[in-house]
Amino acid sequence: MNISDRSFVSRGEIAYSENKNEIKTISGGYLVCEDGICRGAYAELPEQYAMLPIYNYGKQLIVPGMTDLHTHAPQYSFRGIGMDAELLEWLNTYTFPEESKYADIEYARKAYNYFAEDLRRSFTTRAVVFGTIHNEATIELMNMLENTGVVTYVGKVNMDRNGGENLQEQSAEASIKATEDWLMAIDGRYENTMPILTPRFVPSCSDELLNLIGKLADSRNLRIQSHLSENKSEIAWVRELVPNSTSYANAYELFGNMGTAERPTIMAHCVYSDEKEMEILKKHGAYIAHCADSNMNLTSGIAPVRKFIDAGINVGLGTDVAAGSSMNMLKTILITLQASKMYYRLVDTDVKQLTFEEVFFIATEGGGRYFGKVGAFKEGYEFDAVIIDDGKMFSTRDMSIRERIERMCYNDADVVIMDKFVKGRQIYGKL
Repeated sequence: MNISDRSFVSRGEIAYSENKNEIKTISGGYLVCEDGICRGAYAELPEQYAMLPIYNYGKQLIVPGMTDLHTHAPQYSFRGIGMDAELLEWLNTYTFPEESKYADIEYARKAYNYFAEDLRRSFTTRAVVFGTIHNEATIELMNMLENTGVVTYVGKVNMDRNGGENLQEQSAEASIKATEDWLMAIDGRYENTMPILTPRFVPSCSDELLNLIGKLADSRNLRIQSHLSENKSEIAWVRELVPNSTSYANAYELFGNMGTAERPTIMAHCVYSDEKEMEILKKHGAYIAHCADSNMNLTSGIAPVRKFIDAGINVGLGTDVAAGSSMNMLKTILITLQASKMYYRLVDTDVKQLTFEEVFFIATEGGGRYFGKVGAFKEGYEFDAVIIDDGKMFSTRDMSIRERIERMCYNDADVVIMDKFVKGRQIYGKL
């Protein structure tokens, strides 16, 4: 159905996280959106909302939109390729040569059009995205994402070393100058698309560049995204490059890249983050973007997500395309659950596996908190919702809403997104 107003009521099979251990469900419930803000989910519609238009989705599922905290837009075109390589070989063989092509704006425009449209049609309503070092291409990406209606942070990548001749900025000063030019060009341009500073990772950024990025973040009140402790070879390389650091996380901390609780940094992966790194992440209010799919595809390892949660560190999920093979957040939920089970069984039986409730929470409200009150159908939260038809999943069981959602995440082949809302605005629908 085509919904043009941002004040309405949706009726259907509602589910969202009450907390990280409980999924609240309401069969035949009423979900109220007023000027793009959720006013709650109810078994009976409160009288004060009786005048709002009601859209009846029958037995279809209504769940919060999902947040992808880490993905690479320029890598989308080669997802699922080169998965026999480990991280550093994969970057040099596949990723860096591909990203160098984005100097050609026509190539970038064609590739980003596919990425943006597929993101619009996905379960994702919020995303944090890497671009490339190229200003013009990154602005084109931001233009396209703005048109999708998905709320995003997008980064022009910084890298002044170890990128090869076609993907390496001339100097730290040149990289920062390009970043400032990019920020000036996009200032005040978008409603839903925000800039984020993006030092690729320590091996790609000199000490001087990391220091300048930290100062720019402070002076412009900007957030930062990067990668942390993904691969053992990468960690050893960082130890050589920043010998005065006590850990990979401390290397970022030394140059002011770890952010604050008000401006949280996103660190993707953290596969090998120990207690010292966890202390640094928690101290700065950072978010870990857990990317289970890519971590297994590139033989990096399994991140101890249970430890992060128990330590009180912010955790969200990332698809990490193209090391992750899909932007489908249902697949990301599934692989996160499977990886957690294997960590418990094969690595440390004292670290209990994640429950479905916990991973559903991480995918919705846990990652959504990076954007504010996002990812649940609670009073005052921004209204991000996905309506899903799972009617083709035949079963002789009389299944609960919670069982249908679990089944959907373990087997998404026969589910269809019917409508998708971001801040109460319909951005995708089966008209």
